[in-house]
Amino acid sequence: MATEQSNSAYKEYVAGLLAGVATVMIGHPFDTVKVKLQKHNTETHGIKYRNGWDCSARILQTEGVKGLYRGATSSFVGVAVESSLLFGIYSRTKQSLQKGVQTDKPQPRVIIPSAAYGGSIISFILCPSELVKCRMQVQGADSLVPKLSRYSSPLDCAIETVKKDGVTGIFRGGLTTLMREAVGNAVFFSVYEYVRYYMHRHLKGDSSNRSNVMDMGIGIVTGGLGGVAFWSVVLPLDVAKTIIQTSPDNNSTRNPFKVLNAIYRSNGVKGCYTGLGPTIVRAFPANAAAIVTWELAMKMLGINRD
Repeated sequence: MATEQSNSAYKEYVAGLLAGVATVMIGHPFDTVKVKLQKHNTETHGIKYRNGWDCSARILQTEGVKGLYRGATSSFVGVAVESSLLFGIYSRTKQSLQKGVQTDKPQPRVIIPSAAYGGSIISFILCPSELVKCRMQVQGADSLVPKLSRYSSPLDCAIETVKKDGVTGIFRGGLTTLMREAVGNAVFFSVYEYVRYYMHRHLKGDSSNRSNVMDMGIGIVTGGLGGVAFWSVVLPLDVAKTIIQTSPDNNSTRNPFKVLNAIYRSNGVKGCYTGLGPTIVRAFPANAAAIVTWELAMKMLGINRD
């Protein structure tokens, strides 16, 4: 029995890792645009982009497609590992809280703490990987970062950050990342579980001969809506995180609420939602791909979620 449970847990982590890879492949270009907008359009001076399309066009014009994948190496590593942990911890914690009671109906008292716990744990991996990713993303060809101060690679960025700021420097923005992931994943998995439950209930009654196609369609909708809900709720925290992690001033505040207050005073509510367009455009396909990959991998590995 213990061996079966350990094998099941291993498979859940593998499925989560594959979901993370799918997320980065589809979502990273949109993330690059989001980070550039958050960095530059919230500053008083410097480069301003009209919108996400303008930012994308300028990246492609000056750097080509590779500019949209700037910082992707650290993102692949970070997101693959954190996705593996998130989905694995969520599944394991949910099973533990259910205490052996099997029910298809979503239970908020189980979903919310399981997702928030998983999100809190992965924030410790996401924070350093996203700090490196964001610093690489904001130093493109149209960046105000002096060429002599630019990093040659994600590894160079990580090493130089530790040399300059110590080990704690690589975790700058850690509290903000933890808050974003705990709250955001509680929202994501709540939307995912509820939409999945009602779609299965209303659409799969007599569709056994089309179950695979139907499951994929449900995965696309549930993952996509969950991703949109996640970012709609926590985008202001993400804006603050980007500012905190890319600030060249080590003495600048790391309190996300102070950062957002400053942005609000200069740019209003709109400033706190900088990058909303590319974030939402990215959220649906990237998270749909993550859920479809996760559920397909779970099925192929012999784990039945129904």
